[in-house]
Amino acid sequence: MMVKPFASSADLSEKKETLEILSEGVYALTAEGDPNVGAVEGEDFIVAIEARATPAAARDWLKELRKHTDKPVKYLVLTHYHAVRVLGASAFDAEEIITHDVTEKLINERGKQDWDSEYGRMPRLFKEPEGIPGLTHPTKTFSDKMSIDLGGDRGELVLEYCGRGHTAGDIVAWLPKQKILYAGDLVEAQAALYTGDAFHMDWSTDTLDKVKSYGAEQLIGGRGAVATGRDAVDAAIEQTRSFLLGMREHTEAVHKRGGTLKEAFLATHEALAPKFGAWPIFEHCLPFNVQRLWDEYDGIDWPRIWTDERDREVWAQLQD
Repeated sequence: MMVKPFASSADLSEKKETLEILSEGVYALTAEGDPNVGAVEGEDFIVAIEARATPAAARDWLKELRKHTDKPVKYLVLTHYHAVRVLGASAFDAEEIITHDVTEKLINERGKQDWDSEYGRMPRLFKEPEGIPGLTHPTKTFSDKMSIDLGGDRGELVLEYCGRGHTAGDIVAWLPKQKILYAGDLVEAQAALYTGDAFHMDWSTDTLDKVKSYGAEQLIGGRGAVATGRDAVDAAIEQTRSFLLGMREHTEAVHKRGGTLKEAFLATHEALAPKFGAWPIFEHCLPFNVQRLWDEYDGIDWPRIWTDERDREVWAQLQD
């Protein structure tokens, strides 16, 4: 019997990166389902959004950005705590590293375990891992909302907490003048969700409703292409909701009848694969997703910490 390679450990092919200029001084770098990053120019500074997994990977992104602007990075915004988003922070030399209050708590509580877990799951993203100086800690946090004045006639960048979702501390970055939203991993555009640290009930309802309420005309999700136009933005949000609701429906049904975790995984996989199975990281994520959702139905509100050892135990338990 063929055993599936663990998570994304066998995904070693390089992805094509595409830098898009969404408006004057507003950038997004996408990479065929790899984590997206972005940047917004202020009058005399840059706000970088997400940091990549290592300083070397972050420098590759900055090299592309420097073809368009040489302004210094004043702010680095991290939408949540996951290692592939934050461990490259030192490359930016930012004056301020900004996160939600709860993201700081999560880094302190489980940052090292998450680093080890994600390196095991997605080794290709960790270019020159020996260059990571340690955990990334914010210099500034907030609970609900904060704004960055971009200067001149550029407007403002609004950072806001939309509710529990992909993690307990996700934030979005909203440009009201340009109607552009960096949604982090709260939305994926034709890329599978990772929900191993999620709050499925909140995310699939009030949190996504809040994200949709911005009325964005361009949306940069955590993975996948930039959604351009209201129809495409709403479609990306509803694709995300559909994935979550599909997981909830089929996992809950097995849980309610007293079935097993593996039965829930197989039922959920069978139901979601026809629509989502070809999307990036679907096979990688689903075992961890179903385990977390099963925990929620067991009454475990705060996500259990993933370690490399626990990752492999769950993977082995749920694969055929």
